Amino acid sequence: MPVASSQQFPRSRRPEPVLITEAAPSLTDQQAARKRRYAITMAIRGVALVLAAVFYQTVWLMIILAVLGTVLPWIAVVMANDRPPKAKTRLPGVDARPDRVLENPARSGRIIEG
Repeated sequence: MPVASSQQFPRSRRPEPVLITEAAPSLTDQQAARKRRYAITMAIRGVALVLAAVFYQTVWLMIILAVLGTVLPWIAVVMANDRPPKAKTRLPGVDARPDRVLENPARSGRIIEG
């Protein structure tokens, strides 16, 4: 008959602690990610404009790359200014629903006369 002991199932050691909250990233981390996204988008814009100059003899490709180079700054700014949505907060003690529903007196058949 086997005897249970703590040595039967060795536990794995994790180098990092387990995340137990769903806290949002810090504002500094969010801003760094937005800066990185902006820089990448603007680098793609630069490459598109250089390629438009290189392919000046292929007109359709040049136009596509030039339009891309023209539109990407607007897209980069919109993406850089976009923040994650704010979490919906509930006020303590305030319910979204009423605690009771009013009855329709016409449906119940009761009429109250004063």
